[in-house]
Order: sequence, then structure tokens, then C-alpha cells
Amino acid sequence: MQQVKVSLITGDGIGPEISRATRRIIDSSSAEIDWEIVETNPRQEKGDVIIDRMISSIEETSVGLKGPITTPIGSGYSSLTVALRKKLKLYANVRPVKRLPGLGPNFQAGDVNLVTVRENTEGLYSGIEHEIAGEYAESIKLVTRKGSERVAKFAFKYAKSEGREKVTAIHKANILKQSDGLFLDTARRVSQDYPEIELDEKIVDNMAMQLILHPEDYEILLAPNLYGDILSDLSAGLIGGLGVAPGGNFGDDVVVFEAVHGSAPDIAGQNVANPLGLLRSGIMMLKHVDQPEAAGGIEAAMGKVLEEKEVLTPDLGGDSTTTELTDEIIDHL
Repeated sequence: MQQVKVSLITGDGIGPEISRATRRIIDSSSAEIDWEIVETNPRQEKGDVIIDRMISSIEETSVGLKGPITTPIGSGYSSLTVALRKKLKLYANVRPVKRLPGLGPNFQAGDVNLVTVRENTEGLYSGIEHEIAGEYAESIKLVTRKGSERVAKFAFKYAKSEGREKVTAIHKANILKQSDGLFLDTARRVSQDYPEIELDEKIVDNMAMQLILHPEDYEILLAPNLYGDILSDLSAGLIGGLGVAPGGNFGDDVVVFEAVHGSAPDIAGQNVANPLGLLRSGIMMLKHVDQPEAAGGIEAAMGKVLEEKEVLTPDLGGDSTTTELTDEIIDHL
């Protein structure tokens, strides 16, 4: 098998620790990956320098695996992750949630196995906002036919390739008749090209309730940017939280898989961070580059470790270190 070159963006905070753990596990499997390491430190480097370095690497490899990157809160700062998505035209954010062995919340949420496909470049995350005289703030929710169409086509193609039978379009078109109305109308138009797949429609607040009550009824959620961000995090709570949730950002030419949680600077350097979220994103990456055997082997080993519940990091209810959990998964390969 020929090696596939992948950009590994280590991130900051706990990023370098979980990136190192993920790389060790993948390298210990049957995977054939040639890593190009891209280090980031937003606390010491300017954002545009980091962005340029990440983009240069990913454009060369076309596949990235990214650890969490800190975005300081306050005026004058923008999200490096959002900037990366925009510059690389990563218009579809894909967040699968599936119940893992031995993990889950304290209530029965049924057989969770759904995927949120979120529009990644428009909506209220467009970054078009301003302040007026220190008394008013205005944000523009930008929704285009083109942007809505490409993510809707992605969702239906994804559903077809994964053998899914239903796509649920999320909206608030009963109130936001122009912006969400355009998104919903576009989803309806695209669905006509996929008669074998049912189009379901849900108002976003009702969808949030349904995810708590009946998540097993849903397969693919197609959502605008803000709604998809919120609902995908809610869905992650059904399987144990953001620490075990994977994600990927897809464009026409490149794809970046990532840890969906934050950089957790409060526990950075303590060797207690949970690497499973980034590892599962790495499993998504292996499937994308057509190395399903390696992906399946890692998934099975991780599942056994979770079922045994003997070696888990503190957030998973154990007292083991990142290194110990990593070693345990490798031992189960």
C-alpha cells in the first residue's frame, strides 16, 4: 500500500498531547500515513502567519488532521479555525455521532447513529458585523443560493453513499422567512434529484427537543451554520460529550478532519487529556483515504478498551493518563 501524505496540525493547549497520542496509535496500526507536522502557537504567533502555514501544507497534501486551536475571546480576535474553513472553501462540516461501548449519558437515548451536515461558510458566522457608537451591534446573516445548494448536494450525496434513507433540513423559516426560507427552498429543490431519499423538515427548536426524545429517528441533519454548530454539540452529548466526538470539514479539493472540542489550556501539559475525539477524527480520515482496514482495527481496539473500563482518562470516569490510554489502545490492536 502506498503511503498517503497528511498534514498533522498539532494545535495548542492539549492539542500537541492528543495529536501525539493519535499519531502513535495510527502509526501502530496497519495504516500507511506520511505525516507533515504543522505546529501552531496562537499565543505567540500572529494569526495570519499560522493560517498561511496551515494552508500551504494542506493545499499540498489535500488532507489534514487538526488538533484544537485557541481563539481568545474579545475584540480584535477572529477564529483561526473559521478562517481556515473559509480560505480553503471547506463548505461542509460533517459530525457523526454514534453510541460508543461503555459510554453515554445517564439517560437512555436510544440507538444514536446520526450525522450533522452543517453549512460551514455562511450564516451568522460570516463575520459581517459592526458596532455603532458603542451602543448598538449589528450582525448580518448571509445566506446564498449557491452556498445552500452545494451543502445540500453534499448532504444528499453523503446520505446515498452511506446507505441512509432520510435527510432532515433544519430551519427557522417560519420566522426568518427570507434567509432560512432560501436555505429550505434550496434543500427542497436539491431533494428532487434524489427521489430515493426522503426529505424531512424540522424547525430548529423542535429539532433540539427531538434529539433528546427520539434521536434514533434521525439519520442526516442538514443545517445552516449556527444551527448545525449547536445541534452537533447537543448530539455529541448523547454519546458522552465533545471529548469523544469526531468531525471533518469538506471542500471540493481538500478535507480537514479535526478535534471538535476546545484546547483546554487548564489541563494542558498534565498528561490527562482524552485523545479519543481526535483519534476518531483520525479514523474518519483513514476511511476517507481508502484505508478501511486500519480504521476498523483502531475502532475495534478503542471499543474494547472502553468496554473494559480499566484504563480511562478522568473525563471518562477513570484515573489514567493520556499516555496510559494510548498504550492500552495500541496493546489491543
